[in-house]
Amino acid sequence: MAGASGNDTFYVRYYSGHSGRFGHEFLEFDFRTLRDGESSTVRYANNSNYRNDSLIRKEMCVSGLIIQEIKRIIKESEIMKEDDTKWPQKNKDGRQELEIKLGNEHISFETAKIGSLVDVTESQDPEGLRVFYYLVQDLKALVFSLISLHFKIKPI
Repeated sequence: MAGASGNDTFYVRYYSGHSGRFGHEFLEFDFRTLRDGESSTVRYANNSNYRNDSLIRKEMCVSGLIIQEIKRIIKESEIMKEDDTKWPQKNKDGRQELEIKLGNEHISFETAKIGSLVDVTESQDPEGLRVFYYLVQDLKALVFSLISLHFKIKPI
């Protein structure tokens, strides 16, 4: 990873969802650098059928600086060193997936939904799951910030 340049292949996808009495409810987003190496997009989808909510989809172009920051966050988290074999398996409450392609490295994780840090500390791999948990929190916060910057719901 140390030699990863700005034009290397880059892709991040996060999914969290379950099927329940309201159908398939999920939150998903991805960051990707397009083939030209210059353009990057963020796609977001949220499907909650609770109280007849409909599918929300957003897509936006972001600058190379945003992608550089996401790469920095991923590298500093050291998630690429982790292994999900001892993490809780998906269950009736749902699952989370995280896939990252950064240069020549590619990882894909799947685990149960994490309700709180108690779930993390009581797992068979609390250190590895903690890395996953905090990285996901950081990425979600970034996505929600980008959405609120790009799509004003109530103009002032």
